[in-house]
Amino acid sequence: MSNVEAIEQQIEKFSPAELAAFRRWYAAFDAEAWDRQFETDVKAGKLDALADEALRVHTSGQSKML
Repeated sequence: MSNVEAIEQQIEKFSPAELAAFRRWYAAFDAEAWDRQFETDVKAGKLDALADEALRVHTSGQSKML
């Protein structure tokens, strides 16, 4: 049995209150991990092409106010 399968089995045993607490914890954990990855990608220049394209579209008048 893998670690993930073992964790799944434990989560299935959670009470509704424990499951709610786990969801809150996991949402915060996942958001923090995403933020770290995003910052790493920005520093590595992985989003530069997207930013350049967005600026090009905007300066050419092809964007619209939201």
